[in-house]
Amino acid sequence: MIIMGTKLNEFIKEWTPRINQVLESKIEQDTDQQKLFESMSYSVNAGGKRLRPLLTIATLITFNQTITDSILKATCALELLHSYSLIHDDLPAMDNDGLRRGKPTNHTIYGAGMATLAGDGLQALAFQWVVDNDLTADTRCQLALALAKAAGPRGMASGQADDIEFEGTRLKLHELQKLDRNKTGALISYAVNAGLIMAQVPKDQKKDLLAFANNFGAAFQIYDDILDIVGDEKAIGKPVHQDADKNTYPNLMGLDGAYEALQRTVDRARHTLNTASHKLNIDTSLLLDFCSYFVIKDERHNGKTTR
Repeated sequence: MIIMGTKLNEFIKEWTPRINQVLESKIEQDTDQQKLFESMSYSVNAGGKRLRPLLTIATLITFNQTITDSILKATCALELLHSYSLIHDDLPAMDNDGLRRGKPTNHTIYGAGMATLAGDGLQALAFQWVVDNDLTADTRCQLALALAKAAGPRGMASGQADDIEFEGTRLKLHELQKLDRNKTGALISYAVNAGLIMAQVPKDQKKDLLAFANNFGAAFQIYDDILDIVGDEKAIGKPVHQDADKNTYPNLMGLDGAYEALQRTVDRARHTLNTASHKLNIDTSLLLDFCSYFVIKDERHNGKTTR
């Protein structure tokens, strides 16, 4: 991950250790089966970027909110659910991957059965953390409903089902966009939405921030598609050249077309934040810095970076 911008660097340095502390210390308190705990904790604490909870916290800070222990716990719930999705995605019945975040995948260490249960446990625990805190009842209900929609059969699970059903076929652009919006974008959109919910931002003021989240999620998946072609396995922590039969932007429109789609999508994300800044009189510069995630090494231009 390449980060540009001092503000985001300082933010990551401050908040990633605090997120990690919650994830490293609290799972065991809610688990009474040792091997299951080890399997759950192995994947959660395998060195993820914590992008999703960082987005939630950045959204809260954008609206001048204090990050309490209850807010942090509810925020970290998303990382539990994200980790569950990765464990299941790596299983032999799905992508059958052996490497994740530079380490052996969960099922290669604990077996497919225990890995499946670890994912199940993390999914359930995510909802427990969303509601087992001191936030208001209305906030907890909104978070739980939004997370269920993002993860469920009109969200992430739907996108994963499309990914499986249409592997080996070639989707049209609007069909690929729908797959990506659900498979990857839904949880990223929830990350921003959770911050808006906990900040109690009125519904009529959420539109541009949610549009940013949708575009950021779309860009994230396009970028991931590109990295499967030009990325380095050691650098990104997972196998590359795995998507030959999958529906991806490079497979649909070529590498040049994928880079162009990434540029357009990131530009839209930036535009929506600038719009929100002017409409709501808020400082969106921290969220804007997240777009620097997509500064990548472009092998078409002799290793120069491109946005």
